[in-house]
Amino acid sequence: MSIGMRRAAIVPATALLLGLGTIGTASADQDAPGSFTSGSDQAVNDDIVDEADTVEINEREGWEDVEEEDVTQPPICSGPETWIEIKKKKNYHVPSWWNGTKYKDGPGGTIKVEVKKSGTISAEVTGTIEAEASLVIAAAKSSISYKIAGSVTVSTGHTYTRHITRNKYGHMQYGSWGYKVKWEKYRRKGDGCGRAKLIDSGTATLPTKETGWKYWETSS
Repeated sequence: MSIGMRRAAIVPATALLLGLGTIGTASADQDAPGSFTSGSDQAVNDDIVDEADTVEINEREGWEDVEEEDVTQPPICSGPETWIEIKKKKNYHVPSWWNGTKYKDGPGGTIKVEVKKSGTISAEVTGTIEAEASLVIAAAKSSISYKIAGSVTVSTGHTYTRHITRNKYGHMQYGSWGYKVKWEKYRRKGDGCGRAKLIDSGTATLPTKETGWKYWETSS
């Protein structure tokens, strides 16, 4: 199902240098879009989401089995502008790769895990300069989920227990129930009703405020 999105306009570089505020830092269902307003006075919150703001959801079955979806944007004539569009999204468990957040046990039996070391899960944006990465995040927050963040803090704790199938090995990985997206940057001149020119594109891995353990099994 297509998901409508609003444009995330990229402010001129001079406006960024002259005082633009700090700019831009999962759920199986689609979330209501957050708001993102064009203009040089728009500040996108890119603060780290601390533990008090996160929701823990362990072992979300089938989260990454959903097919990649198109994200469409209706045509709008709004004058000359440059903006970013999120074109595709895919559910993705963004892992916390540091020690103390990944475990393996078996064969069979029970695996009990706990986050032993705190850290931060951060968004990764490719294909753009660092100054524009926060605008990709802002576009995703507007068109996909307001829970998307530039980074999410993980604290110690978060215990979880799971039975392992006989003769199988159980794996546990802590992380954020986030997304992988494909984004494109466009520029349009004149009255804004003409053909837009694609000027950049890339991908991004984006965490959300929902964190938890992902479980899977292997034969060895």
